[in-house]
Amino acid sequence: MSTLDHKIDFAVVLSVTKANPNGDPLNGNRPRQNYDGYGEISDVALKRKIRNRLQDMGESIFVQSNDRKTDSYGSLRERADANAELEKILKSKSGSSDEFSSIACREWLDVRSFGQVFAFKADKGAGVSVGIRGPVSIHTATSIDPIDISSMQITKSVNSEPGASRGSDTMGMKHRVDSGVYIFFGSINTQLAEKTGFTNEDAEKFKNALVTLFENDASSARPEGSMEVHKVYWWEHNSKLGQYSSAKVHRSLSFERLAEEPNAFEDYEFFIQPLEGLKVEIINGL
Repeated sequence: MSTLDHKIDFAVVLSVTKANPNGDPLNGNRPRQNYDGYGEISDVALKRKIRNRLQDMGESIFVQSNDRKTDSYGSLRERADANAELEKILKSKSGSSDEFSSIACREWLDVRSFGQVFAFKADKGAGVSVGIRGPVSIHTATSIDPIDISSMQITKSVNSEPGASRGSDTMGMKHRVDSGVYIFFGSINTQLAEKTGFTNEDAEKFKNALVTLFENDASSARPEGSMEVHKVYWWEHNSKLGQYSSAKVHRSLSFERLAEEPNAFEDYEFFIQPLEGLKVEIINGL
């Protein structure tokens, strides 16, 4: 497999319909919103979904969520210890950080994509503190227009514990975005790809994960079909540094509102401003 030898930029257009795409724990788990009323989905949440999709594809993932893990390890330290080469370094007083990074990047696709901080306490050795910078960077997704958030009270009709006095009067709140269209951008840097061993084949897997981002992602907050990827724009430059800056490439994606109060993907029309010598692949969501 050949290391990525050309810069890549990408953009994803997605829609939300009666779902909570990314709750804010500091605001009662309401959908994230900036001060101007535009909806947001954090880059951390997007990376979690990408990791899940890559895991569904059979790739080896280091940062697995507890409800989706494919092994028996209950912590990142246990997962690292399970690798014989890493365990040897972790228990050694003279282990090399570069060697540790090389092994971790070779073992886990998310590490060589996004990077990872390995900070483990000493265990019969010197411990480890290794930071890896990954080539894939992702922006926060932001809605095209301000979003409306609906809230409803919910009740439960049973007691959780025997003898409890509260029953169907137990109240809670559930929040959702009625409708909204979001865009997020990202890039893949070749210099960092060389350091982590991120390959052209890895880039193809990553692109497929973006197209199917919300497959197998249903939950109470995000019912099946409430989150949808409509378009993935994929720019592959012809050099390591790229013909254009990522900012200019991302700005080449523009849109026009087709309705006075747009609230669905069909209410917008998207355009790509041509950049000489740089082609864009446009992939429809599933």
